Amino acid sequence: MQVLPGGTATFLLLFGLFLGAFAIRSALRLNRVLALLRRGERAEGRCAERRTVDRGPGTERGYATEYVFAFRTRDGRDIEFTDHAPGPFGFEVGAPVRVSYDPADPERRATVAGPGAWGPVLMPALFTGVLGVFAVGLLAGFAAVRGWL
Repeated sequence: MQVLPGGTATFLLLFGLFLGAFAIRSALRLNRVLALLRRGERAEGRCAERRTVDRGPGTERGYATEYVFAFRTRDGRDIEFTDHAPGPFGFEVGAPVRVSYDPADPERRATVAGPGAWGPVLMPALFTGVLGVFAVGLLAGFAAVRGWL
């Protein structure tokens, strides 16, 4: 019984495009973080809160740790934001961090990536590389099944 029209070729195409979309999303995230590291303004900040977030029923790891960071912009605004995967061991509440941010939109574009916190760079790079390789492999398999390679 065929589940998808086209069978294996359709599966390879759809799954390859799905993984490719996530690889592109991770690459865009990596690009934003690297742009903030290169051209963003710097500020001293701190880990304001460490909270446990419920991921919902049916997940293998039902809870995740989320870190909230706070800093003050050059014009005096107090900003709080969350950042992805700050590092392998996380941060204690009150720990000092270096924040790189976009002065035009510090609420949405800020990161703690840098010395002591390479997680915001490494995680998107890892996802981009691994998912990209799998996506290319699946799409090459699709092309081979179709007789294009």
